Amino acid sequence: MSIVIPAHDEAAIISRLLESLVADPRADECEIVVVANGCTDATVRIARTFEPVVRVVEIETASKIAALEAGDAAATAFPRAYVDADVLVDLPALLALADLLDAGDGPLIASPRFEVDTSLASWAVQSHYRIWEMTDYRRRGHIGSGVYALSREGRARFDAWPDVIADDRFVQQLFTHDERGTLEGHVFTVRSARTLGAHLRRTTRIARGNLELPDDPRVLDDDPIGDRMANLIRRVARRPSLWPAFAVYCATSTIPRVRARRAVMADASREWSRDDTSRVAA
Repeated sequence: MSIVIPAHDEAAIISRLLESLVADPRADECEIVVVANGCTDATVRIARTFEPVVRVVEIETASKIAALEAGDAAATAFPRAYVDADVLVDLPALLALADLLDAGDGPLIASPRFEVDTSLASWAVQSHYRIWEMTDYRRRGHIGSGVYALSREGRARFDAWPDVIADDRFVQQLFTHDERGTLEGHVFTVRSARTLGAHLRRTTRIARGNLELPDDPRVLDDDPIGDRMANLIRRVARRPSLWPAFAVYCATSTIPRVRARRAVMADASREWSRDDTSRVAA
């Protein structure tokens, strides 16, 4: 398979991911492409220390979408995995994705099971994710949020990458639940923001990215938000110990949507000011 890793100023953590991939004796079964986009730090220098197992492509534009395009242009194999530089995932998980997607009657898009590491986060952030784990979105064919892979047929579902923030959400919604696959026996981990403020900024950017998804008839709609919230309320209602966390979740899921809509209406800058509180090397 090909593994495409967009990386913008990821010197603090890029070696963590690459070490986990190249240390596996089966690394030569994969084509690993790091696309350093608009980097001003040591990302390129660090990534090149993993050559020749890793191929480094440099582009001047600081853009994940441009990096995905450059990665697709450089990659030659399918299935193809798209992996954020700040996630924690091992090579067996990615190779298991390749096996799943290579099956003739298998899914067209797949990812390992997604876990959020909140061990360094505040109580409010931990409370948000305790409830988020119970949502329909989390339970039903959740793909992306850091790692997803496409079969050749799946990648043919769209042409060029659209100019959006939420590439993972865009790709996920091109496929029905039956066309998605989740590897329960393998996981990848993303660290949450540490503080409530950082969490709200991150989720506001995500909410804005979702609002900017193209008006494309191929993009499938999720269930109505009212139905999803009703399902969540029923699950939480049976567990009184979660009610305080649910109150936090109601706020932390509403505020970003409101802020995102205001930003779109005001045509404010859409620059991706990322969360650095989650980028811890250790």
